[in-house]
Amino acid sequence: MKNNLYNFIDDSGSFKSFSAHKIKSLYLPLCNELLMSSVTADLHGDIKSNQNSFLLEPSSRADLSLSRGSRNFWVYINPENIWSAAGVSKNLKQINQDEFNLEAGPLWQRISRQNSKIGLKSEILSFIPVGPESLEIMQVRITNVSERKISFIPYAAIPLYARSADNLRDHRHVTSLLTRIKEEKYGLKVKPTLLFDESGHRPNNTVYYVAACDNRGKGPQYIYPTQEMFCGDSGDLEAPQAVFENKLPQKTFLQGKEPMGALRFPRITLLAQAQATYTVIMGIAQGDCNLSSLISKFNNNAKVSIHFEKTKQFWAGQSKLIEVSSGNKHFDNWLRWVNIQPLLRKIFGCSFLPDFDYGKGGRGWRDLWQDCLGLILNNPQAVRLLLINNFSGVKIDGSNATIIGQAPGEFIADRNNISRVWMDHGVWPLITLDLYIHETADLGILLAPATYFRNHQVNRARDIDYRWNPAYGNQLKTKSGKIYSGTVLEHLLVQNLVQFYNVGAHNHVRLEGADWNDGLDMGKEHGESVTFSSMYAQNLLTLSQLLLKAGIKELEVAEELQILLADFNYSNITQKHKILEKYFSKTRDHLSGKKIRLDATKLSNSLKNKAFWMKAHIHRSEWLKEGFFNGYYDNRKCRVDGKKDSLVQMTLTSQVFPIMSQVASDAQIKKILLNVQRYLYDQSIGGIRLNTDFSRTSFKTAGGIPPKAGKKGQYDLGRAFSFSYGDKENGAVFSHMVVMFAYALYKRGYVSGGWKALNSLYELAANTELSKIYPCLPEYFDRSGRGMYTYLTGSASWFILTLLTQVFGVRGQDGDLLIEPKFTSEQFKSVSKLSITRTFAARRLKIVFLNPKRLPGGRYQIKSFKLNAELIPVVKGTRVVVSREVILNLPKGKLNIIEVFLG
Repeated sequence: MKNNLYNFIDDSGSFKSFSAHKIKSLYLPLCNELLMSSVTADLHGDIKSNQNSFLLEPSSRADLSLSRGSRNFWVYINPENIWSAAGVSKNLKQINQDEFNLEAGPLWQRISRQNSKIGLKSEILSFIPVGPESLEIMQVRITNVSERKISFIPYAAIPLYARSADNLRDHRHVTSLLTRIKEEKYGLKVKPTLLFDESGHRPNNTVYYVAACDNRGKGPQYIYPTQEMFCGDSGDLEAPQAVFENKLPQKTFLQGKEPMGALRFPRITLLAQAQATYTVIMGIAQGDCNLSSLISKFNNNAKVSIHFEKTKQFWAGQSKLIEVSSGNKHFDNWLRWVNIQPLLRKIFGCSFLPDFDYGKGGRGWRDLWQDCLGLILNNPQAVRLLLINNFSGVKIDGSNATIIGQAPGEFIADRNNISRVWMDHGVWPLITLDLYIHETADLGILLAPATYFRNHQVNRARDIDYRWNPAYGNQLKTKSGKIYSGTVLEHLLVQNLVQFYNVGAHNHVRLEGADWNDGLDMGKEHGESVTFSSMYAQNLLTLSQLLLKAGIKELEVAEELQILLADFNYSNITQKHKILEKYFSKTRDHLSGKKIRLDATKLSNSLKNKAFWMKAHIHRSEWLKEGFFNGYYDNRKCRVDGKKDSLVQMTLTSQVFPIMSQVASDAQIKKILLNVQRYLYDQSIGGIRLNTDFSRTSFKTAGGIPPKAGKKGQYDLGRAFSFSYGDKENGAVFSHMVVMFAYALYKRGYVSGGWKALNSLYELAANTELSKIYPCLPEYFDRSGRGMYTYLTGSASWFILTLLTQVFGVRGQDGDLLIEPKFTSEQFKSVSKLSITRTFAARRLKIVFLNPKRLPGGRYQIKSFKLNAELIPVVKGTRVVVSREVILNLPKGKLNIIEVFLG
């Protein structure tokens, strides 16, 4: 493992890099709850508050290297010495003379450039302050590092975009005509007259601004409010005419132009080793804003330092979701960045960083539940209402809303008019809720009421209700027009029972629009997902157990659910389809409003019988002679996994969920591990790929013959297999599935294999010679080992969950604290003590594992146990349970130490 990109410099995740500027695709996220931005080592990237409000031009990954537009700060000494303090200039000779250094941490960046020939050094600090201000701070410090005095004119240069991302290609010039610019003492404000949308223009209420001052609080001497005025006819932001020709702004027409936040300060003379500081604020406001008032909060070094320290403290707290001492300080620091990734996705959604150049913001359904995993581990009590609200996105047909609003429990009718259902979406809510119940013992949440989502798509998007309109609202109603509400448990029954009947030709759950793998999106008619069928089977079994655990005798549900509780020969596909169609016909428009009471024991038995049948069916029909499971049927009703002529096709997903759901036997798991190593493990980079190369290109079918007209060829399963192999959903090392493979192996007791899978992701990320990324867990690693789609991935939540609850084995069990470590000998290679710190039952706990003989899992037991230095009697074994009552009696305001002695 080689890390030649950065080095950590403390225990808080801060790092230093001398080469980050050479990798133009590198960026850091900056944000608070109101504003989001990305920033590179040369200050490229964008700033926005939502899809319709971008302060700087939207940036995709490619734009980070191709775009000339970036935050910049110019220093004009004389016509021969013009220097970009940010390193973005046409004067490449001068830039190549710079000595570069970057320091960064959660979530801030400081770059410095020193040019000894010019005699100046720049330090540029970038962060978004925590709190109510929707702005980014760029503080620039210029130091004279020579032995002579230097005189120069400083310019802050921020090219503004000030409109919707939609207008990047749609009416770019026309929307510039809407621009209205107002110059003020400290900068300028831009307020377009309209939100341009040919389907219906709307008045604009958003203001974009740039303001700046020196360290004495003085504003700029001159303002260049348009790009035309600043750059001249060349329009070249890397050689702006105003700077390169020392040209003052001319009075001309300002309105209807591309705006520019270029601010020129008076010439200043610095003595040797003297400094000058300039603070630039860039932000977005609603209605209007007072630039003088805003700049007064940041108009000297002391004020900026206070905001900077508060911001660092906030993100330091977020990075301590769990803290570990693993014997590897690099890993411990890297984990701090992984800890903040769930919050980053909550804020950014899945659209607002350069890698994620798709969508219009917000998170998807799967993201909503998986991001809750980390929140539950930290503060489950605060998540209760959020979980209940989330169930309001479930639809009565077992599907769900696909667009998540900003407010808790806010779901939006599909704005893209895409009739698509992801068949795995019903799996995740129960997994998340089960974790919550184990952490809190709050079985009462099962009976909490929640509404159902309703829009124009009905019967799992197979049909459209043309009578529905927004005036009806997005909540399911009864025949009488009242909004219907059912228990959380009823919602879970709907999600999982519908899928028991929603099967294809092989009696597995239909693939529909895709499952977890979004790239399997072309098997809508006949595709089946065997792998997620196993998860639905496990969910039915979990529901069966929760019913008994909850201690209820009867459960009240909508009378229509009785249709889904039929007992018959489950092998009869035709009968399943009839039952499902009957249910859909009864629930298509509304519910009757009548409720029935079901015997909890009988319901539990019915769910259990269905679960066992599904598991046995998969075990019996989908285990292949090659030694692994088939996970899919394509749109031609053909198996996907297995040997095709001389080609072995294997997918990791198809093995993960049968293992996790206990469909796979121990003997099968051992064979799967061997075949994962044989077919999916890439020795060249050290990672487990999502699938083998199916040898499907855009020109060939699986058999290598060009498809004839009308034949689907590779188009029978999904777009994934038209991607280049080793990228995204076609054979990348996909972090999410590798983490879930590790989690599944740990749950089944395969500790060595689990650690190998989990640790491989860290080693891939930390091997920056290949990964070329800052510390984080990316969505995937491509064929060369490069980390792609950084920060915004659900794999971060699953990595934290696996490390805490499986590796260190610290988790809730029906509200009590279970400690069941599963360490390998490798983890004790250099140390005899490991620790993890987490919050449980609102108490901060540090659990220390002492293993003086460095024994691996399987060879040690828990010999003794101390709680805050007090010896607690335990029965020797591999696990210990601490009652919730004992935990609640611990002090709240201190770090409580649990020592676990292994031997």
